[in-house]
Amino acid sequence: MALRRHLRQGLPLRACARQLSASAAVPETMRALVVHDTGGAEQLKLESAYPVPALVDGQVLVANQYSGVNFIDTYHRGGLYPRELPFICGQEGAGVVAATTPAAEAQGIALGDRVAYSVLGAYCEYTAVPAAKILQVPDGVGLDVANACLTQGLTAHYLTHECHAGLVKEGEWMLIHGVGSGACQWAAQIAKIKGYKVIGTTSTSKADIGQATGVDELIVLDEAPGTSYEDYTSQDIVAQVMEMTGGAGAKCVIDGIGLATYEISLDCLARRGVFISFGNASGAVPAYPPLRHIAKSSFMTRPKLLDYTVDREELLYRANDIFGWIADGSLRVTIDKTFPLADGPAAHEYLEAGLSRGKLVYEL
Repeated sequence: MALRRHLRQGLPLRACARQLSASAAVPETMRALVVHDTGGAEQLKLESAYPVPALVDGQVLVANQYSGVNFIDTYHRGGLYPRELPFICGQEGAGVVAATTPAAEAQGIALGDRVAYSVLGAYCEYTAVPAAKILQVPDGVGLDVANACLTQGLTAHYLTHECHAGLVKEGEWMLIHGVGSGACQWAAQIAKIKGYKVIGTTSTSKADIGQATGVDELIVLDEAPGTSYEDYTSQDIVAQVMEMTGGAGAKCVIDGIGLATYEISLDCLARRGVFISFGNASGAVPAYPPLRHIAKSSFMTRPKLLDYTVDREELLYRANDIFGWIADGSLRVTIDKTFPLADGPAAHEYLEAGLSRGKLVYEL
């Protein structure tokens, strides 16, 4: 596409954008990964002539350089979280502003700005994004890293800040499953920044990643046969958590694993502790009776990101914290693997096999 050609030629970003604007060089069609029928990774179909979205006032058109791959994308693709078919998969991207509208410009967004965003429909070359959802990326933060901040970074922020409703205090214990990859690699680091004591779980092959998050205690599990997923039956996690916490248990458990861990998570809770179930990496948590919480008067929540970024003020509060921690070295972001858009299914297969040791991105 024209914008990428100008960038490769070394033109400044704003000059590229002005040239595009002047010559109406934004194309009518683009490449996109489209889901026509829900199912396995093979349902991600690369289309080379998908219409570039038209803008309405208040939106900008982002020429994507990166699009992030997240577990929630597999839930959309597979039909666990239904969407109207067909749809472009993905929900986060980063690139440069290729076109604007008057209302967006009034909010301070200009052609050529380096930006990141989280909206549905990001596995493609161009995405129309409401200006209120745009994050301008600070100098010194790469667009691949900024892209990684969106779903996983913002999720880790709300999980460790407000989602527990103040039921865990500085110096108390959190148990975070799966700290060797994904959002919980972020959550473990942010929990330490917040002053919590953290126990992490991870698999043998990801023990180095888990340790690098700075957790106070790390439970390293065998891997399930044929995968890199933790085998949560390979050790007595509950007994270890109780020993590590002096018999009290964890005041908060952050669990993105789901089916394989929810019983363990509930049993690891301290009195009046909170179980935060936010993902389904091993399958969805089944319905269970509220009486399951009576033993310790515990709490449970099943949150989603949209309810913790309800307006631009809240979005910027979270993003500015994250960008600041990256800039000062407090937060380490690992880009594990980059896939070309043409290898769309391969990225989902890699993620669902439990192989990820950090962020996965498509490069466009």
